[in-house]
Amino acid sequence: MAVTALARSTRENGGLRIDSVLRYSPWDAVLVGLSLVHAALLLAVPSVPVVGIGLWWTANTAAHNFIHTPFFRSRRLNRLYSAYLSAVMGIPQSLWRERHLQHHRGRHGHRRWTRAMTLETGVVFALWTTLAVAAPAFFTTVYLPGYALGLVLCFLQGHFEHARGTTSHYGWLYNRCFFNDGYHAEHHLRPGEHWTRLPRQPHAPAQISRWPPILRWLDAFSLDSLERVVLQLPMLQRLVVAAHERAFRTLLARIPPVHRVTIVGGGLFPRSAIVLQRLVPGATLTIVDASLAHIEVARRFLHASIEIRHELFDPGSTEPADLVVIPLSFIGNRDRVYREPAAPAVFVHDWIWKTRGGGVRVSWLLLKRLNLVTR
Repeated sequence: MAVTALARSTRENGGLRIDSVLRYSPWDAVLVGLSLVHAALLLAVPSVPVVGIGLWWTANTAAHNFIHTPFFRSRRLNRLYSAYLSAVMGIPQSLWRERHLQHHRGRHGHRRWTRAMTLETGVVFALWTTLAVAAPAFFTTVYLPGYALGLVLCFLQGHFEHARGTTSHYGWLYNRCFFNDGYHAEHHLRPGEHWTRLPRQPHAPAQISRWPPILRWLDAFSLDSLERVVLQLPMLQRLVVAAHERAFRTLLARIPPVHRVTIVGGGLFPRSAIVLQRLVPGATLTIVDASLAHIEVARRFLHASIEIRHELFDPGSTEPADLVVIPLSFIGNRDRVYREPAAPAVFVHDWIWKTRGGGVRVSWLLLKRLNLVTR
């Protein structure tokens, strides 16, 4: 049936064109192709990691996007691909889809059993039965442990995406590998939006983590946690401000006088704003922070004249400022900040071993340096 649909598309268009097969975007062909690679790896190097990590990756990329925006124009192709994913993942996709859409609706009710569910459950049952009979050792010692690993990874992914409210992660590497899955608050706001369009409209009030979901437990040891320790200890605050003031003073001497400064991520303990209030008292200071909670904590350290913008900083934008300050905890494409400075001068807090442009060491103890990039 699927072959017939493809052949018909070919005849009607005088040749097979990808946009005559795919409904939303030619980029979906990449997802389809990688899901075929998943099957090839299962056949070529069957192992617990391949089964488990493959299930987790496919569930959160190809399968997840296919649930919300079925890839093909042809219903037959969509049904065929759904059956294929059911076999590769070992999960009937129609059941997965129904459960996931109920998650988006915020309720879990009765599932109406459909013909597709029956077919896909039969596909999974037939595959498992074949494996159990033809390769019992592989089925019990490789496939089932790998399958369990994949389900655990999927559970952790879903848990940390919503543990503190729906949370986004804007790291470029994760969003390249997982096809913008990090834009999770944006996805929940517009679940029918194609994955290629999610980065165009970041949701400013969203909860944000600098870690992808599967590593989000590291938030317990994050820079924000260290910031909260500093908030409790005035002596540490004085040491931190003194170390940063020396670095800022050195770099300010290397650039023209500044009259307008934008400080990105100035919430919690706003050391950059405190230092710049002292060093350039006549300059207009603006703080840009996507976390309203962080802004509220920082206000008690700031002069009332400082402007605060509650929004997500776009590293590709141009700021109406002479100087932009980027924090060590910056969530986004740091390389782009270095390549395309948002102002004539940009101070970038970075790890002490990350020497980029001109820069100075802030503190060996803090493992931190302040880099200078200019247009």
